[in-house]
Amino acid sequence: MEIIPAIDLLNGQCVRLSAGDFARQTVYDADPVAVAQRFADAGVQRLHLVDLDGARAGHPVNLAVLEAIARRTSLRVDAGGGIQTEAALEQVLAAGAQHVTAGSLAVRDPATVKAWLTRFGADTIFLGADFKDQHIMINAWADQSTLTLADFISGYLQAGGHTFICTDVSKDGLLQGPSFARYAQLVQEFPGARFIASGGVTTVEDLEKLAGAGLYGAIIGKALYEGTIALPDLRRFL
Repeated sequence: MEIIPAIDLLNGQCVRLSAGDFARQTVYDADPVAVAQRFADAGVQRLHLVDLDGARAGHPVNLAVLEAIARRTSLRVDAGGGIQTEAALEQVLAAGAQHVTAGSLAVRDPATVKAWLTRFGADTIFLGADFKDQHIMINAWADQSTLTLADFISGYLQAGGHTFICTDVSKDGLLQGPSFARYAQLVQEFPGARFIASGGVTTVEDLEKLAGAGLYGAIIGKALYEGTIALPDLRRFL
């Protein structure tokens, strides 16, 4: 299972939100590039980079941070936040991201995202399935769409997508454990998909349980910043 630390960028700083609420934010480091370097030095190979400023602005804002991380580390970066147009997508790839996550746009404008899958390939375009209960959340998690999680996944599998970052909004940043049952159900229901669990990962035991359930990857955010998972704890997975 891929281990993928997360860096969320707000005002150029490394922050974490609780349940996606911008009013409940904690700043952990003013230098996100140094944070990324620590991850790389620990042997981690992947990074989930979320431009929260970009998500609110509707266009990428923290491209300079992405460029610096790509230049100074060997991390394979999956970038998301504010990527609403093909021009923005190409900006992010040019800045050094290997993968781009389409979230709200994949719900609002599936034709565009499916065209991106055709042009750039499923190894480049990931699908961000941010969910609460049965439905997909959009617009920086502020709004609930009418689309169910299962229908979202099914539709993009048919369009050639294969990697889904599934974030349980109700658990993200709360350090209460991930939605094990939901993830295990998804793995069984859609055996052709690669599921990356996000939201609530708190302990090494959580990671072991997700790996046992067949998850392709797991994103770790607040647990690393609060110390409930230490970087040396990840060696067994790397």
